[in-house]
Amino acid sequence: MQTISTEELRGKMQRNEKGILVNTLSQDDFQKAHIPNSMNIPQQQDDFVSQVEQAAGSKEQTVIVYCASEDCGSSEQAAQKLEEAGFSYVYDYEGGSKSWSEAGEKLVAGA
Repeated sequence: MQTISTEELRGKMQRNEKGILVNTLSQDDFQKAHIPNSMNIPQQQDDFVSQVEQAAGSKEQTVIVYCASEDCGSSEQAAQKLEEAGFSYVYDYEGGSKSWSEAGEKLVAGA
């Protein structure tokens, strides 16, 4: 499984690289705080993989998953599911919302 650092994620976002950023937590957690321009697809949902594929448009699209922090296992589980389903470019942003915020980046609330 590939991981991505805060610096790498920031760079991809600044360059507007193609791909999707997926918050894998519950809708309630997502609405409290999430990285701007990310979408919420809870990894516990039965149709998680199909929802990600629909959002990405292709299994060849870059998908970056994240959750709350390094202590949260949701994004790692999500990345494993996507890799097993045949997605080619899956990255786990292990630091999640906590690392993003600690790096001085903003989080947003709401849907």
